[in-house]
Amino acid sequence: MAKDYYNILGVDKNASQDEIKKAFRKLAKKYHPDIAGNVGEEKFKEANEAFQVLGDKQKRAQYDQPGRGGFGSNDFSGGFSNVNFEDLFRDSGFGDIFNMFSGGGRRGRKGPKAGSDLRYNMDITLEQVFSGLTTKIEIPIYVTCKACKGTGSKDGILKTCDACGGSGEVKKVQRTPFGQTVFITTCDKCKGLGKMISEKCEKCNGTGRVRENKKIEIKIPEGFDEDSYLRVSGQGEAGYNGGPTGDLYVVVHVKPHKIFERQDSDLFCKVTINLSRAIFGGEIEIPTIEGTAKLKLPKGTQSHTIFRLRGQGLPGVHSHNRGDELVKIIVEIPKNLSGKHEESLKEIFGDDAKTTKGFFDKVKDFVS
Repeated sequence: MAKDYYNILGVDKNASQDEIKKAFRKLAKKYHPDIAGNVGEEKFKEANEAFQVLGDKQKRAQYDQPGRGGFGSNDFSGGFSNVNFEDLFRDSGFGDIFNMFSGGGRRGRKGPKAGSDLRYNMDITLEQVFSGLTTKIEIPIYVTCKACKGTGSKDGILKTCDACGGSGEVKKVQRTPFGQTVFITTCDKCKGLGKMISEKCEKCNGTGRVRENKKIEIKIPEGFDEDSYLRVSGQGEAGYNGGPTGDLYVVVHVKPHKIFERQDSDLFCKVTINLSRAIFGGEIEIPTIEGTAKLKLPKGTQSHTIFRLRGQGLPGVHSHNRGDELVKIIVEIPKNLSGKHEESLKEIFGDDAKTTKGFFDKVKDFVS
């Protein structure tokens, strides 16, 4: 009886070539003898036979002819003898399908590998954000072994592997129920490197890397943002087998300041004044990131009024323009008054707290 190849692959007759390939790949992964053992041999053989017909446009057109009724197993030219399944799957657009199979499949070669990136947390002060900072840090790190120049070989020379000829791979032919199958595997002798060490370097024990404390200069620019990071290229750990060095990432944290709070390039602070200064106004001294500055208060300054000192903030990280300093004035109300002062205030305000006139208006009326 003619076989229904569409049914075998689990696709309908209008399936595209991509759908046919995907269906075959799914069945091949499930029933390949390396995975399913003897149980999957017949299923794999059947699926492969179906794909050889439906996966070929000319054979599929011939198979679909009315009255043809399908191919018999003898219609598959050449049978399954001497088939290189790796080439078969590669030609079908699947690449090295044996990468998916355990045992006998091609494994990835061990080539050059980049070294690890490193992270370093650095705490700085707000004053250092203002001025910028150049400093040196010391970190434990794997670096390239100088004794063997990173080769891992005592004499610093790697010889070509005689088992694989430097390719890192070897071909093995295995006879299966389908004929001879060619497997490409990683060379066991050189572990896929293609090169070999004649004698291990004593300093790094053949790894090509040694651990040491390394001093690195770090430059923090003015106005650097909180929790931002600097990428110092090539200052991470050394790579493997000649691979590139990783990078160092310095994450900057700004310590809390006893006076200022920061928002981008602006600084915020609070300054407390007494009641007299709030009523009569005048010049006061306020702190800045560089020292102090003078601020002239108008008469009748209300508590929680905010004054802006332009250009007294932090420099921008991408420009020399400085932010502003914003000063919130807090008026301190005296808690302990002498009898004389208490009587004076009562004379100004009276005992009734409910008044249509503001506090400073009453003071002006009293002193005028």
